[in-house]
Amino acid sequence: MSHLIANPTIENKASHYDVVVVGGGAAGIATTASLLSREPHLNIVIIDPANCHYYQPGWTLVGAGVFKPQQTAKPMADVIPNKASWLKHAVKYFNPKQSQVILSNNQALNYRMLIVAAGIKLDWAAIEGLPQALGRQGITSNYSFELAPYTWQLVTQLKSGRAIFTQPPLPIKCAGAPQKALYLSADYWKQHKRLSNIDIAFYNAGDALFGVKEYVPALMQYIQKYSVSLHFKHNLTAVDANSKTAIFTQTTADASQKIIEKSFDLLHVCPPQLAPDFIRNSPLADKNGWLSVYPDTLQHTQYSNIFGVGDICSTPNAKTAAAARKQAPVVAENVIHCLNGNNPTVAYNGYGSCPLTVERGKIILAEFLYGGKVAPTFPGWLNEGTQPSRLAWHLKQKVLPAVYWHAMLKGREWLAKPSKAK
Repeated sequence: MSHLIANPTIENKASHYDVVVVGGGAAGIATTASLLSREPHLNIVIIDPANCHYYQPGWTLVGAGVFKPQQTAKPMADVIPNKASWLKHAVKYFNPKQSQVILSNNQALNYRMLIVAAGIKLDWAAIEGLPQALGRQGITSNYSFELAPYTWQLVTQLKSGRAIFTQPPLPIKCAGAPQKALYLSADYWKQHKRLSNIDIAFYNAGDALFGVKEYVPALMQYIQKYSVSLHFKHNLTAVDANSKTAIFTQTTADASQKIIEKSFDLLHVCPPQLAPDFIRNSPLADKNGWLSVYPDTLQHTQYSNIFGVGDICSTPNAKTAAAARKQAPVVAENVIHCLNGNNPTVAYNGYGSCPLTVERGKIILAEFLYGGKVAPTFPGWLNEGTQPSRLAWHLKQKVLPAVYWHAMLKGREWLAKPSKAK
């Protein structure tokens, strides 16, 4: 069997682990690091077939020419916590009644506790014609490490024409990202005096610009500033790259549907998203395919020795890296308690954050809890986040990447200490 150990001095070839973590993304690495900061002697293995670990919040800034792509990627081996093992395989299926995970090479791993941090699947193929069209004919997406640089190329090259930005039905990760791409592109065109020659349109499958109403007025000021035409209840369903045509299904007021075709010169797509197949088709999933967990403790609703963290969870919070940063210590603390024969003791409050990059140098820092309750980390500093701020831009560009790489992934819980469950 194939073992890739992050720290070559650690040899652990047992098939039985204290904790098995499925997924080496932000949520999985952060939770593993938080666990080991509490109990360094735990026998933990991370399961992930990927070679690279990505700082995905940075891709918006790659698409705006602020970051270089390499600033958002590191070899997976460099972020695996030193005291954890890494198996470079995919998960084939779960056998929760036997506390067992079966890998793609048919190896069986037994666990005392399982943490599922499987992320979210970008379903490019759900849009007819899109997979083969990406990266050419003006079709791009900041949801891809490979495509974000193409976004910037297209933005700088476009002198006139129509630029379309799309958003699919929720849930998606970082629900503000589709319009972040719009604002930063429009700001560039404005600075270079091209805005009057470019028709910008935002086609959103939903019925609101942003899910928390307190942030909408400031966002609408930028929609007007950039002369953006808004189209709600329009879901991108097909792309014809050769004719540069985007095909939308519009849901009308009487709930009927009609097909709308729009030509474009630049098309920025946010793909539909859903739970990965191996979760959706497993005994761990709820009726919608997400990992079925309690929204406060993040413990599985059926299997007490399973926890979820990050985008894969059925919880109704925004799927953001900021949410994973707050969830990781909660899961770590509760897993330790359960390993010691106790019940979960701490709770996640639904915190999510979306730094809405409305122009280069300014951000509306949206922070909120379950139910869309506004919850600024620094009350008063940033006008509760409802107004654009240069300080928030500095936070996004300079502070948060450092917090991600050097705190969150290292088990240092800056402003993320868990609170007791009620």
